[in-house]
Amino acid sequence: MSTELWLITAGATAVTVAIKAAGPIAVGGRDLPPWAASIIELMAPALLAALIVTAALADGDRITVGPDTAGVAIAGIALARGVSIVTGIAIAVVVTAGLRALT
Repeated sequence: MSTELWLITAGATAVTVAIKAAGPIAVGGRDLPPWAASIIELMAPALLAALIVTAALADGDRITVGPDTAGVAIAGIALARGVSIVTGIAIAVVVTAGLRALT
């Protein structure tokens, strides 16, 4: 790999470490108020949902609906009905691969 790529990787690593360290440094070992803890608990599922929607609907610089969108949607329905995560992933893979094979 080139030197530029290593520098970008090192920079991204340093920024990630700084961001992850900022919270504990700011709190300083104190307990958060309940309202702040409840907000922080909701941030991870919201971020995950945003990443899934972006990955399922984005195709370069436009929004599209395709086989991967259908796979994620059907797996989401299955997960909402109580299947395990591994089964949900398998459903998404099978549906997406099947629809891609048909098109």
